Amino acid sequence: MTYCVAARLDAGMVFLADSRTNAGVDQISTFRKLRVFERPGERVIALMTSGNLAISQAIITKLSQQDSASPTSIWNAASMHDAASRVGDAVRAVHERDAQALKNQGIDFNVNLILGGQIGQAPCQLFQVYAAGNFIEASPDSPYLQIGEAKYGKPILDRVLQADTSLDEAAKCALISMDSTLRSNISVGMPLDLLVYEAGSLRVTHFANIDEHNQYFGMIRKTWGERLKQVFSEITDPIWTSPDAPDSLVPGHRNHQPVRVPAQPDQPDHNTPAPQILAQGPGAEQAA
Repeated sequence: MTYCVAARLDAGMVFLADSRTNAGVDQISTFRKLRVFERPGERVIALMTSGNLAISQAIITKLSQQDSASPTSIWNAASMHDAASRVGDAVRAVHERDAQALKNQGIDFNVNLILGGQIGQAPCQLFQVYAAGNFIEASPDSPYLQIGEAKYGKPILDRVLQADTSLDEAAKCALISMDSTLRSNISVGMPLDLLVYEAGSLRVTHFANIDEHNQYFGMIRKTWGERLKQVFSEITDPIWTSPDAPDSLVPGHRNHQPVRVPAQPDQPDHNTPAPQILAQGPGAEQAA
C-alpha cells in the first residue's frame, strides 16, 4: 500500500508520496511513486501512483516510452485535461493487455493515480485517475486529493487546507498528514518525496527526498505529538455530577438512561433428566 497527497492552491501545488511497497509482511521494499515530466519554461507535470506495483510500473513505462515528438504523447498534451486523458488512455491500454490474466490469478486490476501540473500560461490543475481510466478534478472547494491509505491523514487536511493556503503551510500540512499515516499504518513508509511547485514558474520550484534522519521532519513529528498531548490535557474533563452546569455532559433536560435488556425469568428445563442419588453405606442397595 502507499499514501500520496496533493493540493492545488492559488499559489501553486504540493505533492507528497511515500515509497513503501509490500506484498505481505515478509516482502517490504522501496519504490518511489512520484514521477515528473518537466520541460522548463513550457510544462511541469507530476504523476503519483498507488495500488498494484506491476500495474503502476506498466503505466509509467507506457507514458515514458512515448516518443516526445508524437502528437499523442503526454509531452505534447495541449492542456492538463488533455494530459489526464492520455494517462487514462495508458491505464486502459494496460487494462486491456493485463486485466484478464490478472483476473485468472484472482488479482484485481487495482491502480489509482494523481496527476497535476501546469502547461504554458493555463492555470494549474490537479486530477485523480481511476482504474477505469476516468478521472475527477480538484476544485477550490476541495483543493486536495489523496490515494492509498488516505483515512489517517485526512483530518488535518480537512481542518487546514484551503485554496488560499500558502505553499509552505500546505507543505507543512501534508507532512503532518503523512506523519499521522506513518504512525498508524505499517504499509506506508519512508523515504518521502516532497515536490512544491510555484504557479507560473514552469519548473520544479522545491523538491526534498526525506528520510528518517531529516531534522525538519523529525521536528514536525516531535512537535505535533507534543502539542496534541498539550491541547488534549487542556480540554476540560467530562462533568457528570452537575446536570445544571452549562458544560455538563449529562444536562438535566435530557433522559440519560441506556436501553436495558430485561432479564428473562428462570425457566425449568424439562428436557434435563432428574439427578440420580447414589446411597452410601449399609443398606445402600435397599435405599437405592
